[in-house]
Amino acid sequence: MANPASDIPSTMNAWVIDDFGGPNVFERREVDVPDLDDHEVLVRVRATSVNPVDYKIRRGDAEVLCPPQPATLHGDVAGVVAAVGDDVSAFHEGDAVYGCAGGYPPVPHGALADYMPCDARLLAPMPESLSFREAAALPLVTLTAWEGLIDKADVEAGDQILVHGATGGVGHVGAQLAAWCGADVAVTASSQRKLDIGTELGADTLINYEDEPVEEYVGRCTDGRGFDLVFDTVAGENVQPSIEATRLNGQVVTVGVPAEGGIQAVGGRGISVHFVAMLIPMLYDVGRAHHGEILRRAAELVEAGHLRPLVDDRTFSFDEIADAHAYAEAHDQIGKVVVTHPEV
Repeated sequence: MANPASDIPSTMNAWVIDDFGGPNVFERREVDVPDLDDHEVLVRVRATSVNPVDYKIRRGDAEVLCPPQPATLHGDVAGVVAAVGDDVSAFHEGDAVYGCAGGYPPVPHGALADYMPCDARLLAPMPESLSFREAAALPLVTLTAWEGLIDKADVEAGDQILVHGATGGVGHVGAQLAAWCGADVAVTASSQRKLDIGTELGADTLINYEDEPVEEYVGRCTDGRGFDLVFDTVAGENVQPSIEATRLNGQVVTVGVPAEGGIQAVGGRGISVHFVAMLIPMLYDVGRAHHGEILRRAAELVEAGHLRPLVDDRTFSFDEIADAHAYAEAHDQIGKVVVTHPEV
């Protein structure tokens, strides 16, 4: 169907890539405003955040996840509904919404544009207490942490949980969700400043992984028994130490592929390993409505004071997207790097 609202222009600005490469491959360009399918809403984009998958796609490291070029990247979006498809009843023009709703095939239209068509099932009403900038920091990382800790691992009150990366995107949400579930939460970080933030996010136990090897903090925190659950937000080489920190018959949740040989020890110790692939609903159109449901629950937690986004102090506009990507790739941020539309 065509866009039903008469005040929506026929063209818009988009920040696109024609090829893979460094942060400077982004180019601002005038493109057509996409038409809506009946199950979609058109969101006037106010903000998006930079996730590792976004700069990996830009570099070509995750080429399979790149939409057809010229490609409009970024999945996280916070904005205002500008138009509604014929089959959508959950949202209306003027609603503030947030979600992770595009920028990956087969949902090619990403958030780095004036407007973004979104499957309504992937969106939720934006928490009223948050700004667009704050809300844009939450979707992908919240969906990842929720699927790992609640859907897969079924965290319960009293569980001893270790969350790697207290101030990382997924880590800072994971610590808060685990605390909300009533778990005893330990977090790792590389500095006292980050650990202090971990305490503010609900952590009971702090671990500086630069100073304390796995066997030492397992001994100190669990009397050598190991954690009931380790939430690994790094993957790769970090999977093996996560397994080493887990008790017999415990659980590891990881957000990515382990290094070669990284899970060889799990069989003899009865450890269950869960892999979180948060993009599955978008890539395969399976369970999209659950993502909207999670974000609705997350909004309730925000309003109840159980969840807050951790947003880095540096600010960027869409016209500074190259700088935002370079900053995120340097891993110097505290929390999420968020980019706002030039009009915000």
